[in-house]
Amino acid sequence: MALPPVVLQALQVLTLLIFSPLITGVISRAEAILQARKGPSVFQPYYDIWKYLRKSRSTPQGVSWIYFLAPYVAFASYMSIAMLIPVLTSFPLPLGYMGDILGGAFLFSLAAFFIALAGLDSGSPYSGLGASRAMMVSVLAEPTLIFVFFTVALISKTDLPYVMGESLRNSWATVFSASHVLSIAAFFLMILVDTGRIPIESSSSTLEFGMIDEARIFEHSGPEMALLKWGTAMKQFLLYVIFVNVLVFPWGLSADGRPLTVFLALVLLLAKMMVVAAVVVGIESSFAKLRLLKIPEFMGAGFILSVLAIVTFYLGGR
Repeated sequence: MALPPVVLQALQVLTLLIFSPLITGVISRAEAILQARKGPSVFQPYYDIWKYLRKSRSTPQGVSWIYFLAPYVAFASYMSIAMLIPVLTSFPLPLGYMGDILGGAFLFSLAAFFIALAGLDSGSPYSGLGASRAMMVSVLAEPTLIFVFFTVALISKTDLPYVMGESLRNSWATVFSASHVLSIAAFFLMILVDTGRIPIESSSSTLEFGMIDEARIFEHSGPEMALLKWGTAMKQFLLYVIFVNVLVFPWGLSADGRPLTVFLALVLLLAKMMVVAAVVVGIESSFAKLRLLKIPEFMGAGFILSVLAIVTFYLGGR
């Protein structure tokens, strides 16, 4: 018996809420093992979130309502994206047609915009520096993402995530086409950028002048800090979902909504994410962080790949 669509919709959001910190914890633990360190537990992100939820907040003097609202806007934006993309099912759920892939990108940008505003509103030099750098990186990353989504939309004749995945499932030639492979490579480079991974940023660094994403939330504390930390894990989880369930390997999703197939889809989703996490761990353990002035060169490489994907499509890559 198939589960009601509303229940499946809720399960997709719960999957994001429950398992997003786990992926972050697994990456941190794997990096520690690979680097011969003891490292934290895979459940450390859960402990951190629970710790911040129980702490009282310390508010900088003179902040406005934006400072308090930003964590909630970001958290709600990430939850909304989980309703638009195929997390567990291959068929659209009640809200699956409410926004296309660009709509999800706008929600990502909305969350980043409010967090950057909150960093500037706090008056802290480090938070302001992090917000400024984050906006610079965003300006360089967004054109690449737009070209990637545009390429996939050209290939699949649609910009709806569910239909994109269905197009790939029905054509192995499309999966291995040059334009699709180039768009995948460009999107993976942007995943490293948007999740604050080496070579753009070291997620484990405590040096303020080298931080980008983490510096924006320096002045937050208490429950708001918990939401921001949780939101960071959710953002990474969502980008991985788009990567594996829409662009790279859109197989293994539940096609009928039965409990068993939904459970198997969840297990396979986590397995696919572990593969992506292993690649990220290998990159972080093999390369050094780029200097700030070298970041545009790295992101320029992603942009060139995305442009080549479109050119290849029109020159015969289809």
